Amino acid sequence: MTQQTTAPQPATDAILAVNNVEVIYNHVVLVLKGVSLTVPRGGIVALLGANGAGKTTTLKAISNLIRAERGEVTKGSIEFSGERVDRLRPDDLVRRGCIQVMEGRHCFGHLSIEENLLTGAFTRRDGRRAIADALDEVYAFFPRLKERRQSLAGYTSGGEQQMCAIGRAMMSKPKMILLDEPSMGLAPQVVEEIFEIVRDLNSRSGVSFLLAEQNTNIALRYANYGYILENGRIVLDGEARALRENQDVKEFYLGVSGGDRKSFRDVKHYKRRKRWLA
Repeated sequence: MTQQTTAPQPATDAILAVNNVEVIYNHVVLVLKGVSLTVPRGGIVALLGANGAGKTTTLKAISNLIRAERGEVTKGSIEFSGERVDRLRPDDLVRRGCIQVMEGRHCFGHLSIEENLLTGAFTRRDGRRAIADALDEVYAFFPRLKERRQSLAGYTSGGEQQMCAIGRAMMSKPKMILLDEPSMGLAPQVVEEIFEIVRDLNSRSGVSFLLAEQNTNIALRYANYGYILENGRIVLDGEARALRENQDVKEFYLGVSGGDRKSFRDVKHYKRRKRWLA
């Protein structure tokens, strides 16, 4: 497989650099194959691809949660804020400012929204006043959570749980958030609201984001840069605007046809000759 990429992003001010990483599960299954990407400080980067492409594995390799699933980074390196971090414990990485919001939200259903948010401050050591200020800041970004602060998280909507999961990550005082499939299971209007909040957090608080997302259309509208994963490899990358205009991306990820195919047989044939896989 030959990679076709645009000019790479400059790494001089990268908050995250993933360098030629390989991930193996159970000492046998090769999942990521030489993945390299960078996230600029203060940027929003989209990691795109179909289900099973390796997006979640990439995020878990960065956050060091991969070991809990019998996975291991066997080649390459991961650097955060200029320091190698792929050998750290997950909580050590959180203290350095990098935290993952898991796919499926994973709120504590038996706790209230506010109790969920406060669990995000577990690794902080800067005192109650600072944590209270952080909680007020989260409520400023998520007014709906303030309204539901005493409600059990398990009885709130999917959109409210996603807001809670992002707010909980904000309570750790992050420099970067790894956000896994934020649109999953949510209505389009709610998805739009979640991505607006992400952009707001990025512009007002300077938090960098790496978004793993199947909804390529909305991800490329809010991201600055994008990488496309297929079968554990980066097959295409570029500025978000350029990817939106790329004919292959439009055809296979945005559902926009060139209008010259007549049957599903043609679709399958064309998929076998994607230009980036030539």
